[in-house]
Amino acid sequence: MCFSELVANHYFIRTHIPYLHQLMAAKKKNSNDIYQNLIKEIGTSDMKPIYYLFGEEEFYLDQLLDKFSNVIQPHEKDFNFDLLYGQDVSPAKALGAARSFPMMAEKRVLIIKNFLQIGKGAGSEGSIQDFIPYIENPNPTCLLVLFDTGKPAGNTNLGKALSKNKNVGYHQFEALPDYLIPDWVISWTKSHHKKTIEPAAAQLLAQFVGNNLQLLSTEIDKVCTFLDTSENVSEAAVKKIIGSYREYTAIELKEALMKRNLEQALYISEQMLQHTKTDTGEIIRLVGFFNSVFTNIWQILRLAEKGQAKNQIQSELGIASAWYFNKLWDDASNFRYSDMPRVFEALLDADRSIKGFTTLDSTSILFLLVKRIIG
Repeated sequence: MCFSELVANHYFIRTHIPYLHQLMAAKKKNSNDIYQNLIKEIGTSDMKPIYYLFGEEEFYLDQLLDKFSNVIQPHEKDFNFDLLYGQDVSPAKALGAARSFPMMAEKRVLIIKNFLQIGKGAGSEGSIQDFIPYIENPNPTCLLVLFDTGKPAGNTNLGKALSKNKNVGYHQFEALPDYLIPDWVISWTKSHHKKTIEPAAAQLLAQFVGNNLQLLSTEIDKVCTFLDTSENVSEAAVKKIIGSYREYTAIELKEALMKRNLEQALYISEQMLQHTKTDTGEIIRLVGFFNSVFTNIWQILRLAEKGQAKNQIQSELGIASAWYFNKLWDDASNFRYSDMPRVFEALLDADRSIKGFTTLDSTSILFLLVKRIIG
């Protein structure tokens, strides 16, 4: 290869590899793609004898549980359908059900939720590892569907068996990124209501509701129910049907602040003031609420700054509920210790402003508070 060709090849690699990486990332399947493919697969000859479905997007998991439950006919379910919970059943009993043959039907369906909890109960017969031989040689007349939020470690025998065996449909459902939510609204409206929703209307719904797919599907149901059967969904319709009654809470505003989503936080702030009887009272209430929230966050960050571990911080703060502390811990992870002076100064200024130490109106006071907290 001559020098000029070498230079040309080097230039091509240097300039095109970043774009190839972007292209590969863009082609990575998201949870909606996986869900749509599974819907096509269920009930066909391509259906696996075992599925392991997991992840944080519970909406898809719930939808798929319903779809898999209906693989057999309603009149066949009495003897051929079992829904078990890992924490309530032993591995021996679950595997016994999986190895059973259907009665007066071609297939039986066994669904286990919270699969990773199986075998952890006192006196439970068998071990979760007992599923490995079954995964390698499953009952062809039984559809076994395992659900959980997490997955076994990839370096364990069970993790390898589930993720690599050709008998298993192994799928993770991550939360859809915010930028894909409007597209999801468009797709869901078309597939479940046979209606076309304007992109601006889809964007507005996403703004109203956020990225909770269960709530979004409920709101889409409401909008489509109120519309004429032949009518497409417009931005005006969404504003009229949902915007007119949708009331937001301080918790929802807090979640938007924790995500540093300025657009959503300002929108929620505006809606809260529109639905309140007294702007002053609402802002005083919000300042008190956020003072409490950020005091907890400050305490966690202060102790973490000193090098204390998570469990030590929980103990020192005297918070008994693990769920509540984990929520506070997650909230605190969105801020730095150095952010706290700015946040408390913003809260103090908002408190002084709403009590008459400024010429700003209520909306401006709340908007300024939100912007300063997000930073």
